Amino acid sequence: MANLDPVFLDALRRAAKDAANDGVEFRVNSGWRSPAYQNRLRHQAIAKYGSEQEAARWVATADRSAHVLGNAIDLGPFEATAWLSKHGAAYGLCQIYRNEPWHYELRPEAVLQGCPPMYADPSQDPRLQR
Repeated sequence: MANLDPVFLDALRRAAKDAANDGVEFRVNSGWRSPAYQNRLRHQAIAKYGSEQEAARWVATADRSAHVLGNAIDLGPFEATAWLSKHGAAYGLCQIYRNEPWHYELRPEAVLQGCPPMYADPSQDPRLQR
């Protein structure tokens, strides 16, 4: 959990503790990523999906990635994502993309307003547009 934003990490730890009380274990499969690693993931996605445009549906560029900023995690297993989908807004933790049920980011306003509507995929997220 190195290099995650401290406020994000605190919210994640509180949620994980409460989930554990419900018998659900959080496993962070990916958290902070170096720009080099994010670029490697992007190049792999381009090779896998055949184009920059299709890769953008799954992997952000290093200069736009919430993972590189320490503001995102990929969570597992399914029970953990199901728990966080149901309870995450109370901690300000929200699923951002419909195609990535494992990807969560901090949205502090969600505590009072609920999580914002999800984008279909990262290519629809205005924060990731060039």
